[in-house]
This record gives sequence, structure tokens and C-alpha cells, in this order.
Amino acid sequence: MRDRHDEAVRALAAACRRADTAALRAALDADAVAVCDSGAPAPTAPHSIHGARDVARLVAVLLCGRPGADVTVEAVNGRAGLVLRRGGRAVAVVAVGTAGAAVSRLWIVLNPAKLGGWHRR
Repeated sequence: MRDRHDEAVRALAAACRRADTAALRAALDADAVAVCDSGAPAPTAPHSIHGARDVARLVAVLLCGRPGADVTVEAVNGRAGLVLRRGGRAVAVVAVGTAGAAVSRLWIVLNPAKLGGWHRR
């Protein structure tokens, strides 16, 4: 049986697959926060991003509509999260926090040095 967290993550994944910014924003809590760990090879936002509008934009740029990429819902830190792969190689792993039925926190790992265990062979 799916819980509210799982449903919120699945809604976020579906919005990513459709590259639907309005649906991304709808899946997010109004006060959502995103933090990125990019490492030096893949620089991104230097600080946390706050608010559904700006977090939706960040997610759209980093995770949505990437040719040849697949967003899946998988266990990340013991709860439903997102993994973005291209050609079997993980390019992003996202741990998700929720508040009720909305996504409230995203921890987005883009650092290639931390993604090796997520690659599919």
C-alpha cells in the first residue's frame, strides 16, 4: 500500500517525465526547499533554493526533458526518491522529504563521485 510520501514522489516523477512545470509546482509545498550537491565537475546552485516556483524551475532544468534520460522512483535513504539515468548511468539521485501530500524538501545529488553505486550495468 502506498503512503502519502510515495504518492507525492510519484506525482513529482510523472511531472518530470512530462516536463510539466505547472505539475512540478503543484507537487511542491509552497515553502519547498532544494539543496544540490554537485561537486566541482558539475556546478549548480551555490545555495539552497526556496519556494515552489523556484524549486520547480530548478527541478525542470536538472531533471526534466533530458533526451535519453529516464526518471524512476526508487528507495533513496530508505524512502521513495528519484533517480535520473542516461544510458544506465546515474546522473542525479534525489532524496525527498514531504509535508502531508506535498514535496517539501529535495536533496539533489549530481556529484559524479557519489553516483557510482546507482549505475545500472
